[in-house]
Amino acid sequence: MPREQRVGAIRAALEAALAPVSLEIEDESHRHAGHAGAADGRGHFRVDVVSEAFAGLGPIARHRAVYAALGDLMTTDIHALSIRARTPAEAG
Repeated sequence: MPREQRVGAIRAALEAALAPVSLEIEDESHRHAGHAGAADGRGHFRVDVVSEAFAGLGPIARHRAVYAALGDLMTTDIHALSIRARTPAEAG
């Protein structure tokens, strides 16, 4: 998928699976230019997602929920993903 469409695809996948009350996505690929892991063309992203779906889940389970929501994007378009996953109560 073209680089400029990746943030939209990530947003759509996370919104569909987690119904976030807040979602920020940043493409950080430019910070990793020349990095060996970026050679395959996949990107580096940061997500900050606030969702009631995380209630009762520990940090690892929350990350797994994000990875599951992203599905094939994790192997086709995303090389690295930084995740901040909180409930609305935790986000204040």
